[in-house]
Amino acid sequence: MTDAKVTKPGVMQRLYLCLPHRRTWLKALHGAMIPLLIWFIVMTPEDVVPMGIFRFHSVLALIFVTISLIWMADYMRRGLAGRPGPKLGNRARRFHWWIHRLIMWGLFGVAITGFLLGLTSDRLLKAGGFLPIAPPLGMKQANDWIGTFHIYEFYLLGVIVTGHAGFHIWRHLRVRDNALRIMAPKVLHRFL
Repeated sequence: MTDAKVTKPGVMQRLYLCLPHRRTWLKALHGAMIPLLIWFIVMTPEDVVPMGIFRFHSVLALIFVTISLIWMADYMRRGLAGRPGPKLGNRARRFHWWIHRLIMWGLFGVAITGFLLGLTSDRLLKAGGFLPIAPPLGMKQANDWIGTFHIYEFYLLGVIVTGHAGFHIWRHLRVRDNALRIMAPKVLHRFL
């Protein structure tokens, strides 16, 4: 009779088994990003400063950037979670490929230009009021250029995300491939 040695899973494997599935947390990221994106499209720093909620706005920006960087890291490591789907034609498949990559790189670009704003600032900027963004270099002209680019980049990202939403609504209603059910929480499936 032989004694079979049973090995226990390592720490990383046990942690992996405890975490939710990739699609589950991607749904959570989608759910968190939608209101944040709308907030930043509607509320600019010029709007929130007179209201006295700039720190709240800054905390939301920190959350937005953190989610963007986590999402980008996952994308760089494992690629996109979704595939175009069998019912889509060639043009729609290409659009799917491009729109998702534009969003990923756009989110990353917004985070990078936000960092560059802190880097070129004349004073130490703190995300959320507590986390230093970068050591200020006091480059006023570069800060102005980067600030302008950051604004246009963000609103362009908003247009791309709107196109992304429209594409998936079209898929769901016209192609009837249940595209919205893929990323919507199960609670909403009865409405879709």
